[in-house]
Amino acid sequence: MNTFTLLKVIAKHLDFYIIEKPAGLNFHSEEGPGFVVLAEHQLAEKLYAVHRLDKVTSGLIILARSSEAAAKLTVLFTAHQVNKFYLAISDCKPKKKQGWIKGDMAKSRRSTYKLLTSKENPAITRFYSINFKANRRAFILKPYSGKTHQLRVALKSLSAPILGDVIYGGTAAERTYLHAFALSFVWQGKLQQFSLLPHYDDEFTTLIEHENFQPWQTPWQLDW
Repeated sequence: MNTFTLLKVIAKHLDFYIIEKPAGLNFHSEEGPGFVVLAEHQLAEKLYAVHRLDKVTSGLIILARSSEAAAKLTVLFTAHQVNKFYLAISDCKPKKKQGWIKGDMAKSRRSTYKLLTSKENPAITRFYSINFKANRRAFILKPYSGKTHQLRVALKSLSAPILGDVIYGGTAAERTYLHAFALSFVWQGKLQQFSLLPHYDDEFTTLIEHENFQPWQTPWQLDW
């Protein structure tokens, strides 16, 4: 990714933007300009980060347009009042097909994390899954906490690491198949709902075209 990366703006609100982060783009500037800097350059205004995505993850990000809006959005995120839904693909069979994944997280080797059996301050995730072609299982996940690498660690704990997520034991692939699919929250008394299907990819395209994907199109209507 470089300074000429054109980001896709999904929605523009007086207080925030909803923007797509491509997979492989750092959120903050490291080797080059990161997602936030690119968004500020493209939109020609100061923007404020209120949550983030890993470099390997694609999908929806909220960027606030003022410090006041950022503070209010941060309160919503801290209170877990922003519902986030993710899609992931694995080529491994999970220990269970749906349910909860709960446990404390601790740092492990090489900047990775691991899931513990203790639950003092646990990472909490709920998920459903479907088979959509031979040796491929898709997951829709809703995190109820905001831990670093939470969903990547959760799926590894199910013996179904995300396809392409090599540092967590996933099979090497063109990308890590984790996508921030949808957001839902109340802003100034009005329900805000946004979704963005992953694109430009055979694996995700095959999933989206599968008949069992239809109930996932509106993830906030699933039984969470």
